[in-house]
Amino acid sequence: MKQQRKIYFISGLGADRRAFSKLKFPAQFELVHLDWVSALRNESLIHYADRLSLNIDTSTPFYLMGLSFGGMLATEIAKKLNPVHTFLISSIPVFKDLPWYYRASGGLNLQKLVPLDFLKKGNTIGLRFLGAKTEEEKALLKQLIIDSDPVFIKWALTAILKWRNTELPSNITQIHGTADNILPHKYTKPDILIEGGGHFMVYANATEIMETVSVNLV
Repeated sequence: MKQQRKIYFISGLGADRRAFSKLKFPAQFELVHLDWVSALRNESLIHYADRLSLNIDTSTPFYLMGLSFGGMLATEIAKKLNPVHTFLISSIPVFKDLPWYYRASGGLNLQKLVPLDFLKKGNTIGLRFLGAKTEEEKALLKQLIIDSDPVFIKWALTAILKWRNTELPSNITQIHGTADNILPHKYTKPDILIEGGGHFMVYANATEIMETVSVNLV
């Protein structure tokens, strides 16, 4: 009997495992969600990824799937643990793919000036900007924002802007949407472009994403 393989999921900033709920995998894969742990004071993205990876069983082959911020973490983990394949959804693998205006704001530490209460607000315009189109998508995305930890979000924003990775891991597939407003595809070089996909396409375009993912699941 073929051994069951594990797929480890790392969610996006301000989200959790619910973001992946529309993705349907064959029964032979065990789905494991790496839930957020509290960040240490002034912790780097690389160090956080190292701590998160302690929950991965490396004794058997495994896959990684990272969404947005989770994709950056998955990249760092993949460099050290060599998964069978790594999938990045609405994410970037190297820091130069971060839009220039984010990097500019990071140099000025503007992210530290954002009030914590502001990070918890999810209005209709903001939800559409994130890629939510239907009422179901807006409801889930709004709840994810409400349930998120603003202190963690503020730490993560700083960690992202200080991230300097230049190494692309092997066996990686970057899936991006043409309508991603958070990480526009023109600043990166995705392997797969999903027409009309927004930043929340992991939920909104789950069927199209699975078509790509399935090809690399062996």
